[in-house]
Amino acid sequence: MGLSEQTALTRSAALDQFIRWCHIGNIVAPGQLSRDVLEAYQSHLADYRKRNGESLEIATRVARLNPLRAFCKWLVRQHLLVVDPSAGMVMPKCARHLPRSPSVAQIQRLLADAGRSNPRCVRDRAMMETLYSTGLRRMELSRLKVADVDLQSREIHVHSGKGNRDRVVPLGQRAGTWIERYLRDVRPLLAAGLDRGEIFLTDYGEPFRKNRLGDRLRSYVRRAGLHGACHIFRHACATHMLENGADIRYIQAMLGHSQLSTTEIYTHVSIAKLKEIHAATHPARLPDTSGKPQPKPRVDEGARGKAVQAA
Repeated sequence: MGLSEQTALTRSAALDQFIRWCHIGNIVAPGQLSRDVLEAYQSHLADYRKRNGESLEIATRVARLNPLRAFCKWLVRQHLLVVDPSAGMVMPKCARHLPRSPSVAQIQRLLADAGRSNPRCVRDRAMMETLYSTGLRRMELSRLKVADVDLQSREIHVHSGKGNRDRVVPLGQRAGTWIERYLRDVRPLLAAGLDRGEIFLTDYGEPFRKNRLGDRLRSYVRRAGLHGACHIFRHACATHMLENGADIRYIQAMLGHSQLSTTEIYTHVSIAKLKEIHAATHPARLPDTSGKPQPKPRVDEGARGKAVQAA
């Protein structure tokens, strides 16, 4: 199907959990799958409690059920089932939460906190500047290679992003300066053993994996009094561009969204620009301090008579 490796692993894990649950209930053959079985599994996910006593998030439950629906369709195509038991299956509804986007001042303070002479901090500053400048995803940054970054043209070539799509994104001058400094002064100290060309390396000279990268940057985010890790820079990139007048379709191209509706969530986040326009244009933007009743709008009696006749 052309899925990314990470997506395939996630779906495989979801199916593995379902099959283990089936074996406990002595369901061992495709012919035993029915709507009742799937609904029982849905109830199991809803009632499941993690070690800390919390229930599974609705998004997690949906992520475990969607591969199961695809699996049932595959069983029908392979003639292992006559009827798809997942057809008409009612899925949990995910609430659409607006992403938290920090202000420009908060991002500047966060970045300045990492800008020290320590080689590790130079690397971290270069990573955060890249995320903020380009809106890359965490996985895209960890896979980025030295050859993908064109400092002269200030472009980054993203290969096999989400949905296995490639794109080219611009790189800001400040981010380019930090990357250049990292490549000149820090990366040669980290590169050891088998260098496969990934641009950002751990203290052990290995490419960053998603969890390690998130943990590394989360410490800076928390010190700045914010929540999140890598994705906070992606949200900030999109929101700040939108607030400064960027067209939503250009932001869609930057972020690599296949659907414009995914990008449009940032139009709801950008409340600062909306407040500014509201304050400048709404007729009731200023309080009435005169203490006098507001005059009634004048009505053209002739126009009123014509409207009545027309009605």
